[in-house]
Amino acid sequence: MCGRYAASRGPEDLAGVFEVEKWEPEEALAPDYNVAPTKEVYAVLDRPLKDAAGPRPVRQLRRLKWGLVPSWAKTPEGGARMINARAETVHEKPSYRRAFATRRCIVPADGYYEWVTGAAERDLEVEGRKKRSRKQPYFVLPADGSVFAMAGLYEFWRDRTLPDEHPLAWWATCSVITTEAETDPLADGPAEGPRTLADIHPRMPLMLTPDRWDAWLDPARTDVDELRALLTPPPTGLMRAYPVSTAVSSVRNNGPELLKELTGPEEGTLF
Repeated sequence: MCGRYAASRGPEDLAGVFEVEKWEPEEALAPDYNVAPTKEVYAVLDRPLKDAAGPRPVRQLRRLKWGLVPSWAKTPEGGARMINARAETVHEKPSYRRAFATRRCIVPADGYYEWVTGAAERDLEVEGRKKRSRKQPYFVLPADGSVFAMAGLYEFWRDRTLPDEHPLAWWATCSVITTEAETDPLADGPAEGPRTLADIHPRMPLMLTPDRWDAWLDPARTDVDELRALLTPPPTGLMRAYPVSTAVSSVRNNGPELLKELTGPEEGTLF
């Protein structure tokens, strides 16, 4: 899954990487090293500009709330639970299928956090026989230091309790698509602990390589089979992972120190 990630790059940097044509300086976000659900995040999307002459899609960097609220939802309360969509079923789930057809985006990140629970510990937890141990967080990122381009969806939801001119009348929200975690060895794997992404967690955000960005963002592409083909996991060996401080486990903590690589797991954690 993807329940927390880091996003420190500024809009100028992201605009250059993704060839963005339109972004508003007043919508700039501060670097966030502990992005949690319901926060506002950057998303790259292709969409005609409001009141523009002609329907040409324009690549934009927009602020969206992480936690998708379907356009038909009666309330936005379920958004916090809809931070992830599974690649295997995203085309058929009522909450996602409309957005999958025409409202796709890229959610840029430095990388994402995942907390490791050992297999034996997991079994005991499921059986209710052992109190949950303190988990070791890992930071997962592209081995070459490039932007982690997570496949995403976005939606617009209208709050009918507010007048049209109210600044909160429209919600723009998003979700990150996940896939099965890689089972091949990590690039530059840690000396101890998990050797593959699947050892850390069975799911991972689906990373789009640059050769798929244009096709994924193109709203004119609506063929479900063609779009599903874009959700094929990227080549293996592109990711690395390393242990970080358990300070990241609290959303109150936020700073570049959360990305500091530990030489080994913290005392008292599982690995």
